[in-house]
Amino acid sequence: MFTPPPEIPDERAARAVRVGWDLDVVDVAYAPVGFGSHHWNVRTRDGGRHFLTMDDLRAKRTHADEPLAEPRRRLVAALVTARHLRDAGLEFVIAPERSVLGRVCLDGEDEFVAALYPFVEGRTHAYGAYPDPAARDAVVRLLVRLHGVGRTTAPLALPDDLTIPSRAGLEGALAGHAPPSAPGPFTDVAAEALATHAAAVLDGLARYDALTTRLDASRFVLTHGEPHAANTITTASGPVLIDWDTAAFAPPERDLWSLVDQDPGIADDYEARTGTAVEPAAVELYRLRWDLAEVALYTAQFRAAHVASDDTRTAWDGLQESLSVLAT
Repeated sequence: MFTPPPEIPDERAARAVRVGWDLDVVDVAYAPVGFGSHHWNVRTRDGGRHFLTMDDLRAKRTHADEPLAEPRRRLVAALVTARHLRDAGLEFVIAPERSVLGRVCLDGEDEFVAALYPFVEGRTHAYGAYPDPAARDAVVRLLVRLHGVGRTTAPLALPDDLTIPSRAGLEGALAGHAPPSAPGPFTDVAAEALATHAAAVLDGLARYDALTTRLDASRFVLTHGEPHAANTITTASGPVLIDWDTAAFAPPERDLWSLVDQDPGIADDYEARTGTAVEPAAVELYRLRWDLAEVALYTAQFRAAHVASDDTRTAWDGLQESLSVLAT
């Protein structure tokens, strides 16, 4: 996220690292990167560098009334899975460091969960398409390795539940229900944009529901969930994958849909490497899910109290983009 959470000043972030990982922190600085977790760069007295994340569990609920224990359970399962993968020798998995108690994350007394990562030297990338075919193909090779991991290596990984987060709120907005909170600067324009594209969103939801009935659980593999360019770092020894908070068992297309959109030839390459054919219906399902989830989450954000910020302006751009995709 681009805006620091007011609940977590830098000193609180530093204290979490000192207590949780027993490190002598000399400096923390908020890093306005990504669009999900909050991040801090951490330096220790011995010259070490780390990367702290804080996840707001409220933003990870599937619906407004979901108890925070559920997004916490999903997050912990995903982060533990990443740690298991790294311990099993998958060097491209950037996993959380274990705390002094051997845990991969710290539960606070409120809505936030902290995890600490090693600082990775390398070139980061913006969200979107891969910069060149070689970079994209290198990540496909990593996904082939990941998809070959058995359940014994990732015993706590959960299956993808195929939920569209905040769906009930989206359907209420499409039905014309008033926002539950006082409006913010994007409430009216977001409502207008949604109304303009209501038919496309409803068609997308119906199509998505139909596609989910065709999934074959026997094809499920361990997936990263969001292997786009921004979730990679190009290091001296090759690309690595970061942000494993959505790791889950699912059809391989959960990882492949956006890559196939960039280069349809990746489907044939993946089949040649794995013996598993890429199914167009599953590609369509996960393509739809991405944009439907974006629309649902941003709609929920703009129907709740909010202020103008870099985060909400980015969300507004994201809402318009996903509505436009669904309308095509």
